[in-house]
Amino acid sequence: MVPPVSGPAAPLHLRPATALAERVLLPGDPHRALAVAQSLLDAPLMFNHARGLWGYTGTAPDGRSLTVQSTGMGGPSAAIVVEELISLGARTLIRIGTCGALVDGFELGQLVAARQVLCADGTSAALGAGDRLRADPALTAGLERAGARPVRAVSNDLFYHAREEAVGDWIATGAEVVEMEAATLLAVAARHGARAAVLLAVSDLLGGEGRERIGPDTLEQAGIRLGEVGYAGLRATVG
Repeated sequence: MVPPVSGPAAPLHLRPATALAERVLLPGDPHRALAVAQSLLDAPLMFNHARGLWGYTGTAPDGRSLTVQSTGMGGPSAAIVVEELISLGARTLIRIGTCGALVDGFELGQLVAARQVLCADGTSAALGAGDRLRADPALTAGLERAGARPVRAVSNDLFYHAREEAVGDWIATGAEVVEMEAATLLAVAARHGARAAVLLAVSDLLGGEGRERIGPDTLEQAGIRLGEVGYAGLRATVG
């Protein structure tokens, strides 16, 4: 574990209150961070509560430290959180978030692992990413062995009002699901030589005439499953 940092080297946005693990799960939603920490970790302690970005560090079932830290919504928020976590010593990071299925053949609550992420967002572009990024192959394979379906994702800046022509272009280039933070995570991790992967639960079906949204109870269950499968992928890959 990496001890809390104070003084001039302290991060500008996160306020570490306990040690940071080198292994980190990254939900967007702070409430999911709490739920995963309570379900997965023994004696979790709050790592951060600044700016409403709740994070927790505790002991995982393998006896090693694990941090669960929320990123907030969208690439700009995720970029700040991931940058500061890596500067504090995080080395292996998995996003555990939600996505919308762009094409048929998915079920609400289904878990998917993004082997490749198409960059249709401004944050990854500002970080110098090209048109697509690849998740860490070994981490992704671990997530797939734990039950996640492999997909190609696209990261976008908008939850509402995506242009129809843009959606058509994403599908034409092979995108199966859309979300908002994966490209940012992969771009920041690549800049620093950290390992990163993307695990998502399907929260919306977008392939029909209208959006079909997951129910709150099913979403809560999927959030816990994200933590379990994300941890299984970490353990299988990095011990």
